[in-house]
Amino acid sequence: MYENFARIGKAVGSAKRLETLDLLCQGEKTVEQLARLAQIEVKSASAHLRVLRSAKLVNTRRAGKYVYYSIADDMVAQYWLMTRSMAEHRFAEIDRVVSCYFDDREVMQPLDRQVLLGKARRGDIIVLDVRPADEYRAGHLPHARSVPLSELERELASFPRDKTIIAYCRGPYCVLSQQALNVLHEHGFTAFRLHDGVLEWQAAGLPLVRSHENRKIFR
Repeated sequence: MYENFARIGKAVGSAKRLETLDLLCQGEKTVEQLARLAQIEVKSASAHLRVLRSAKLVNTRRAGKYVYYSIADDMVAQYWLMTRSMAEHRFAEIDRVVSCYFDDREVMQPLDRQVLLGKARRGDIIVLDVRPADEYRAGHLPHARSVPLSELERELASFPRDKTIIAYCRGPYCVLSQQALNVLHEHGFTAFRLHDGVLEWQAAGLPLVRSHENRKIFR
């Protein structure tokens, strides 16, 4: 029995495999996409995925010549969030690493998520999802606009100057939203980074929207 329990621990006993799970929590991806995002060789990404699949943490589906990987179910996302939370409480080094990348002054001040949702619905603020478009389609915050970081500068002219912009990406440790803030601030916009990503939003019991199904999902 404990040997079977240990299979999960062995499967996630690698920083890159945890990063792979984190990326797959944002939406399904091919091995080539995962290799690019995790900055590793395709061969290494394939090896990590085989380990995760053997532990039944990821599933696959074939579409033409491509094989797409996804997390097996929502329990995998919950497992990742719990692992991350435990590490945050145990290791002070995490705070030191985070401080090297993020400026806490640029994180949106604590705000009830329902209040944030209301402000976005009324158009009082602009919520930008700066992840790649395929991750946005897989699931995004209600009323969020998809503007991948690579396209942000081209879209600046469409943003009203009198509205506060809230950027989010893959959660508290994703640097995409921080990079988006740098661009927005350079062009004179009032902008903040939202600590939440879709996993945190979902874990709080709030709705997400799947673009390809054009409907809200509640979990």
